[in-house]
Amino acid sequence: MQQSCLDYLQTLGLDLYVVVTRHHAQGDYRIRFRISEVFSREWAPRFDTTQLCAKLELDTIAKSGDLEREIVLAMLVGPVVFVYPSLDELRSAVRIRKNIVRNGRKTTLAFHTEEANRPEDYWSWSEESGFVVKPGKSLIAALEKATQPDSSRPLCAFSCARASEYVMLLGIAQELANCNPQLLDRLQRQWENKALVSTEFNEAFLQEYGSLSDPLPERYYVPGDRVWFRNPDEHSSNVPGYEGSWVIYLGNGLFTNFWKKDKPFNLLTKCVEMYHWRNAVYEDSDGQLKVNDDLVEELTYQSLQNRVELQDILAKMLRLREPAGVYRDGGCIDATREHARWVRPATADLRFPQASDTPT
Repeated sequence: MQQSCLDYLQTLGLDLYVVVTRHHAQGDYRIRFRISEVFSREWAPRFDTTQLCAKLELDTIAKSGDLEREIVLAMLVGPVVFVYPSLDELRSAVRIRKNIVRNGRKTTLAFHTEEANRPEDYWSWSEESGFVVKPGKSLIAALEKATQPDSSRPLCAFSCARASEYVMLLGIAQELANCNPQLLDRLQRQWENKALVSTEFNEAFLQEYGSLSDPLPERYYVPGDRVWFRNPDEHSSNVPGYEGSWVIYLGNGLFTNFWKKDKPFNLLTKCVEMYHWRNAVYEDSDGQLKVNDDLVEELTYQSLQNRVELQDILAKMLRLREPAGVYRDGGCIDATREHARWVRPATADLRFPQASDTPT
């Protein structure tokens, strides 16, 4: 496997920068690949992967190979070890991340916390099942129709949490079509029967890395990561949908903007936008707390033009978030990220609910 991995890294032009070590763990030897310290410090000082594209002149939009290089580089320079049982599983993981990035770039939706809709020719809804795919309709096509509408369809209403789930699920399903059609069939049947959302979705399809006790560096992201930014302001976080923001890291320092796909966030603009939620809270005629998004946009623009104000906001926001329920001095940066589980036939670890919940 070691030589096969080196051959793969050679196709990406990375083999000369990699250090290989062997570790004895749990009865077997494990092989670890990482970028050497010299190049890690130069390319990603303090594990900052947001500048990899600029430093290495990668064009990840026009060149698929450059996107793959950024993904693998970010994994190799990080403070955590990504474990895979085979080269095939690693390559599937990289392809899933590429799928997620491409889908994230195309996703455009209408933000709504109290309403939701999907294309009626592909989806149906019930209280018990949530939004499910109609019989005879492809899950992959249904997800694409919902998140990547053409000009003939209105934008579907989503929360950011559900939007990020759909983008992740689509990336996984696309790779299953490539490497594990039997598991794709099971996924299809699941979504024809009952949608998995929130905790069920996370447990079934995602692997979290990092923790509050051992947090990831504030600027460490791998393209295709699902990322949570927490609203550190207690008052505005009581507004439904403004507790925080789920996004996908697109690479090159950018994060998805599901509502304006042509204006992705960077770390700076995301922090400033979320900071101003606190300054745009109001009560509607029913006494319900709301956030004026137009005012947020105006205040964000003004702050970006004022260097002193901008530095003050970033000093408050570019900090590790506090635990749930705590609002003192923390910022918006989460300690963890999420990525897809394994999908290859021999080693897949997707965790579907009990078989009785999914028709055969």
